[in-house]
This record gives sequence, structure tokens and C-alpha cells, in this order.
Amino acid sequence: MSPSVRDARLLRWLAFAAGLASAVLVLIVLFLVRESWPVIVRYGLMRFLSDRSWHPTEGAFSLVPMLAASAATSALAIAVATPLGVAAAIFCRFYATGAIGRILHWMIVLLAGVPSVVLGLWGLTVIVPLILKIAPPGTSLLAGSLVLSLMTLPTIALTTEAALASLPSSYWVGAAALGLSREATIMNVAIPATKASIFAGVILASARALGETMAVLMVSGNVVQLPKSLFDPVRTLTANIALEMAYATGDHRASLFVSGLALTAVVLLLAAAARRSGGQVVHA
Repeated sequence: MSPSVRDARLLRWLAFAAGLASAVLVLIVLFLVRESWPVIVRYGLMRFLSDRSWHPTEGAFSLVPMLAASAATSALAIAVATPLGVAAAIFCRFYATGAIGRILHWMIVLLAGVPSVVLGLWGLTVIVPLILKIAPPGTSLLAGSLVLSLMTLPTIALTTEAALASLPSSYWVGAAALGLSREATIMNVAIPATKASIFAGVILASARALGETMAVLMVSGNVVQLPKSLFDPVRTLTANIALEMAYATGDHRASLFVSGLALTAVVLLLAAAARRSGGQVVHA
């Protein structure tokens, strides 16, 4: 078999895989719409934003507290993880040489693969007791955000490191010709040139933070309320679905699928934003 024939077959298989993945995504969205449709038709979508509380068995379907909790925990996690992830990528790429750099890189890769339940256990036994010493009950918005920051940091670090590695050598040659130091080149040349890729990594990390369930469920307290401080217990959308789906029926069950539909829509918007950012280095 000639190389061109093999390449053509490989391309067809790749196209088939991409099409299959797209079809699965569409089917998932259609399934969510079908399961949530009865309660949407009966009450309307605005009911999920205008009700005063979440008591679905009594006809109250407010998702606002859980939407706010999901947004707050994810935003705080990204605010913590972004500077740490970018700094880790810069250190691994430009300062940690030889075996040290390879070891640090693989430690970040391994951190990305740690199961969320393990990080949840760590947060429950380490982070929560520390927060409890400051303000009870310990399980809180802050605890969930800190655990999520640890989960999202590898995504930001690895995408940033890959972007920095793909920077054309002409950038470094030009900076050296201008007499710039390594630090000045990194801050004034490398980071601005790769900001689109870094932003794409941050958006993807945000999507992971919004979709995380187990770790947040274990450390955030699971109280349906609008958080007034970092130390308030909260319940995210994903945690709410995981906690209530086992026994939900009727409109209650359908309203949980509305939660899933809302979460999917937000994640798809984030993915679209990451794609629009380009995620590529602009070559000179």
C-alpha cells in the first residue's frame, strides 16, 4: 500500500471520528432538551430565574443561587490558577533546565490526571479544617474554589508552556539584537505574542471548573443560597444534579435536566470563546 493511500484512509478515519464526536454532542443536547421540555413548556424558562427559592417539589425552581455559586467558585479558581499556571509554565520553559524541567513538567501532567475525588478528599481533610479555624463551617465557597484552582492549574500551565514552546526563534533573535534581558523578553515579547493561546487555555480551564462535580460537592457545603462571603457554604449546579437526581421524579427531575441544559450552554459558549481567541501564535 502506497503512503498516499494510507494517508487518504487515515484522513477518512479521522473525519469519521470527528463527525461521530459531533453527532454524539448533538444527541446529548437533544436528549437534555427532550427531558427538560415538559417543565419548560409548563412553567417557561424565566421561572428558573425569577422564583425566590429552589423547592422543586413545591413548584419553586430558582436556579439563581446555584448559577451564582458555580460562577463564583469557577471565577475565583481561575483567578488563583491563572497566575500560578503561567508562572509554572515560564519556570519550566525558561528556568528549569535538564532533568529538573522534565520532572516538573511531568509532575504537572500527573497533577492533571489526579481523580477529582482524591482532590476532594485532600480538600476535605486539609483545606476545610484550615478555613474552619478562620470562619465556620469550613465547607464553603472558598474551599471549593481552592480545590478547583488546583484542578485547573495544570490545564493553564500546559497550554501556556506549549504556546511558549511554539514561539518562533525570530522573536528571541530580535529581542537579543535589541539587548533585552531574558526577563524583559519573556514579559514584553513572549507573553504578548502567545496571549491568544494562554487565553484559550484559561477558557478551557474555566469550562472544566464549571463542569466539576465530586470535588466541589465534597468541600463546598451544599447549601442552596446566594453567597454573601467567601466563607458561606454553597451548592453548584453540578453538585445539585448529583445530589438530587437519584430520587427526583416528575417536574423535579425535568428541572434538573434544565440545570444540565443551562450548564451545557455555558460550557459551549466558553468553548466557542476559546476557539474565537485563535489559540495560535502569530508568526512574524
